[in-house]
Amino acid sequence: MTEPKARNGRANARSARRMAREFALQGVYAWLLRGGSDLGELGAIDAHVRDGEDFDQADTQWYQTLLQGAARQAESLRASFVPYIDRPLEELSPIEHAVLLIGSFELVHHVEVPYRVAINEAVELAKSFGGTDGYRFVNGVLDKLAAEVRASEVQSTARR
Repeated sequence: MTEPKARNGRANARSARRMAREFALQGVYAWLLRGGSDLGELGAIDAHVRDGEDFDQADTQWYQTLLQGAARQAESLRASFVPYIDRPLEELSPIEHAVLLIGSFELVHHVEVPYRVAINEAVELAKSFGGTDGYRFVNGVLDKLAAEVRASEVQSTARR
C-alpha cells in the first residue's frame, strides 16, 4: 500500500505536531483505503506508519490521538461535516476524506487547539498531499463546521 507523499518533497523543518498530523494522515488514508470501518486494522496500520522515516521526530502522542480519534469517531465526524460538502461522501478523494476526518476531530474534540490552527493545519495537509484545489474545498468545509461547533470562539475572533 502506498501512502501519500508530499508533492513538494522538501525536507524542511516541520514541527513535531505538524509531523504527527502528516503521519496521522497516512494512517487514516490507509484505513480508508482498507474500507474505513474495521478498527481492528488500526494496529497494523499504526505499526506500518511508525516504521516511517522521521517518525521519531513527530509528537507520537498527538499522532496516536489523531489516528485513533479520527478512526473511532469517523461516523459522528462524517455526520458533522457532510452537510457542508458539495458531493456525496463516496466521491471525496481518500486524501480529502482523511483530512476532513482529522480536521473535524480537532475542531470537535480538541478545543484547546484554536480553530484557526486546526483549519490551517488541515489546509496545509491538503495542499501537501491532496489534489490541486482540494485545500480550498477542505478550508470551506471546515470553516462552516467551525462556525457551528465553535461558534463562540469564531465570533470572538471575528470581533477582534
